Order: sequence, then structure tokens, then C-alpha cells
Amino acid sequence: MTLADARALIPGLAVLPADPTGAARALDRLAGWALRFSPWTAPSGGDGLWLDVTGCGHLFGGEAALLARLTDGVGRRGFTARAAVADTPGAAWAAARFGSARVVAPGAARAMLAPMPMAALRLDAATVAGLDRLGLRRVSDLLDIPRAPLARRFGAAVARRLDQALGRAAEPISPHRPVPAYVARRVFAEPMTDDAAVRATLDELLEELCHLLDGRQRGARRLVLALFRVDGGQRDIAVGTGRPVRDPAPLARLFTERLDGVDIGLGLEAMTLSAPATDPLAPTQLDLTRDGGGPELGELADRLANRLGAAAVMGFAPRASHIPERAVRRRAPLSPCADAWPETPRPLRLLSPPTPVEVVAVVPDDPPSLFRWQGRAHRVARATGPERIAGEWWRDDAPTRDYYRVEDQSGARFWLYREGLYRDGAEPRWFLHGLFG
Repeated sequence: MTLADARALIPGLAVLPADPTGAARALDRLAGWALRFSPWTAPSGGDGLWLDVTGCGHLFGGEAALLARLTDGVGRRGFTARAAVADTPGAAWAAARFGSARVVAPGAARAMLAPMPMAALRLDAATVAGLDRLGLRRVSDLLDIPRAPLARRFGAAVARRLDQALGRAAEPISPHRPVPAYVARRVFAEPMTDDAAVRATLDELLEELCHLLDGRQRGARRLVLALFRVDGGQRDIAVGTGRPVRDPAPLARLFTERLDGVDIGLGLEAMTLSAPATDPLAPTQLDLTRDGGGPELGELADRLANRLGAAAVMGFAPRASHIPERAVRRRAPLSPCADAWPETPRPLRLLSPPTPVEVVAVVPDDPPSLFRWQGRAHRVARATGPERIAGEWWRDDAPTRDYYRVEDQSGARFWLYREGLYRDGAEPRWFLHGLFG
């Protein structure tokens, strides 16, 4: 009705401007909150939520108990909700809005839907009005009539919605978040407030998840631990590995520091551990001659990456370029590398960009006999070279370089190069490009 008519009926009616965008965001947040009950949640229209609770009821003491906890949690978040569980999305939608039963037994959708109005099939208002004019007012009126006349008059929507509600036609639901293939879950009868119990539950989840991965010959590359608090808050803790892993012990060590200081509020009502990223991991024969002292290099790299950040721990691999600053690329720690490093010695530390230096040479094309860097003169005791590196032909800004490995009288070793050639009166420039260890 119009606002004027509504105010005529209720003079004190509270009126607020509509905010469809804000309402959609709130519904999306509510779908994220509902992940504590099922990994498969999604908004339904502008005022509802889908939850696929297949296989989740026993975690909460049955579907009725799950439903009670769900509606109680939604109410504590400030919403009024009606909910129902059925073996099809359409039947659950109808039961929540038009029915009295909150848990529809499997196979009972037809009897439950029969006395309901046509709107229970999620038909638009025009279709409901058209059916009403034909005397079709209840779902039972559609159950036994021929489909062809309905399709000619109203299209395929009526038959499709009826078949979806009865389970004759599939109705896929896109989840709020991608559902990982490997998930372990724990739901607590009472709020968990003890940090030691949280860590013990994490160990159990890791054992269960690694068992799932072992059955598929997979290893985890990324794990996400979701902590669901009783006040509606959620904390996600993610760790990554540089290689596939399905051993619970090193994975537990990755979570150890991340769990320190985590705020669990008034307690946790559920915990889930998922592996959104996995790789194949076939069984391998261990080297019986290796000693067991100290952590493996891979475990150390994973712990450092999760402590310092993935960008702070890396490996290096050769790249097909003779230009030194372009001849190295970054790669994940311990990832396989098929390319070979050049046999010519290179310094481990390169200066970026190369630093200009003042050089004295006996003959212009000779190695330097003295150079000045950072305000200090270095007298060269030994030098080898030159190693000529020409510019890449497809680049116009890459002149020829002549590299020298030099050692000063104090024993420090440097990598210098002369840029350009003594040609047509041009004066080459000298640069310090690297330091040998």
C-alpha cells in the first residue's frame, strides 16, 4: 500500500528510507556468519539464506537442534527469522514462510506443500494471480493436472518450480564462498574458553584432515582455521607451505605462533579446518641413511614464511639472460629448478643500481689499478678479466660492458665493469656492480 494509507491506519508508524545495497551487504555478512553451521551457505533473494546442511545435523545433535541454534544465533544478531529444514530447497523455502513444521521429514514434501497457496512455489505475483483466475489456488490443484496447458498459458516456470520443490528437478545453489574439498569440523556443546583445549582440538582436526588428504594422495599447500565465537565473531587463521604436506606435526607448528594472543571472546562454539589449496603428493621412499637431527629445510622455510610473510622467504633461479641484473628470477623456496647456473663466478650481492666509481688504469683497456668508492681509495692487488657482456640486441639502452674481478690490498673483492668502448672519442664510465663474500 502507499505510505499515506499505511500512516492512516497506524499514525505512529516508523518510516525509514530503503537501503537495498546496505541490506544486501548485511545479508552477505549473515551468510558468512552462518558458515559455522555449514560450509555451503548463500543469500536467497533479498530476505533469506540457503544452508545446505547435508551431513551436518549430527554435529549439533540433530536437525531440530541445529535449527534451534541457527534461529537463536540470528536473533542474537538482531534479526527475526523463520527457518525450516527439508530435503529440497523449494520445500524448505515454503515451510519457512507458509508452513508450521520446522523439520520436514524426507519424502514428506508433497503432503506438506499440498495445502499451501501458490505463492509457496516461489512464483511471481502475476503468475499467482493468473492461476487464481483459473481456480488454481492451492499447490494440490497443480499436482494432477496436465502440464501442457499450463506451459502454453504460463510458460515453464510453474512446472519447474513444482518439480524443484518435489525434488524432481535439480536446483543448484552457488555457495557464499568456494567450498573446499577437504574440511574437518568440530562443534562444541558448551562454549570453549580454554586455550589448551583449542590447541588440542586443532591437533584432532589436523589428524582428521591429513587422513582425508592421505586417502586422495594429496598434500596441503594452504590451510585455514576458522574460529567461530559465541558472540557471532569469527577469526580466520591461514598458513601456507612451500610444498605439499600432510604430516600433522609440522602443520601444527605453523599454527603455534598464530594462535598466541587470539581473542576468543566469551568462548568458541565451533572450529573448522579446511585445505583450500592442495597438490598431488604420492608416497616416497625415505633415505634411511639421513640423520634425524634438526628440522627439515622445508619445514624451516614454511615456519619462516608464516612468521615473516611469504614475500620475505624466497629462492632464486637462473634466467636466460647474460645481463647480470636480469639473469636471476625469484621462485618459491625449495621449488624445483631445471635450469643450470652459469659456470662463471658471480657475486652473491649485486648493487641495484650499479654505483659509479672513479677508476685509474695504466692503459685505457687495462684492468683498474685503483678506484674510489664511498670516499675511500682502494688500491687493486689482483684483477682478472675482462669478461665482455654485450647488450641484448632487442634493447637500445644496453651498451657493452667489460667486467673485472678485482681484489684490493686488504683482501676485499669487488666486481667492476667498464660501460662503453673507447670509440669515436667516447669516454667509458666505470661502475661497481657487486661484492664477493
